[in-house]
Amino acid sequence: MSEQLDILIFGAHADDAEIGMGATIAKHTQRGLRVGLCELTYAEMSSNGTVETRLEEAAEAAKILGVAARTNLGLPDRGLFVTADHIERITQEIRKFRPRVVFAPYWQDRHPDHIACSMLVQEAVFNAKLRKYLPDTEAVNVEQLFFYFINDVYEADVIVNVTDTYDEKMAALRAYRSQFVTGTGTVATPLNQGYVERVEARDRLMGQKRQLTYAEGFVSKLPLVIEHFD
Repeated sequence: MSEQLDILIFGAHADDAEIGMGATIAKHTQRGLRVGLCELTYAEMSSNGTVETRLEEAAEAAKILGVAARTNLGLPDRGLFVTADHIERITQEIRKFRPRVVFAPYWQDRHPDHIACSMLVQEAVFNAKLRKYLPDTEAVNVEQLFFYFINDVYEADVIVNVTDTYDEKMAALRAYRSQFVTGTGTVATPLNQGYVERVEARDRLMGQKRQLTYAEGFVSKLPLVIEHFD
């Protein structure tokens, strides 16, 4: 089977995409689209869990959401910077999967790695279309780059009605037991102190403007194109 994806979603850590757009992922995979997730790091600096545990949890979440591919670039956690090497690694991933649409974290967030991931993906999307950049691989022109919210929420340009797939999002988040559940040997972090409940409340509030039970919001730096208004 071809590796080509319809949608490729980047996150700094496993669980970023599920927090920001897990139900949107499920909605699109259930419609038959090929969706892939790519983490930049193994989240080795996380206060709870291990790299091995996080990989197992990420695989479980991917299965719940029905994604076609999940990869990890193994860049350093808390060591993401806009460097030529990091941009190149992400560009190669885009050229490998040739997605029509790419998602990245919103460029403002309390976690510096999310900000760095956003900036790196923007650079890579631009470079991916340059035929003289890494000329041994074929250039890819991504049609649309959207940004999803993780910790901090700003005004959305578009919202997706995810009421029918919200159970899948919650199940995917619950797969990350090491991050969102307290237990023997864990330390208290913002993630295991009611974080999932706050995400759910946020998504309810996002849908409120259009009288939807749940919605996930996205931002585009480019105008959205429509053919007509009916």
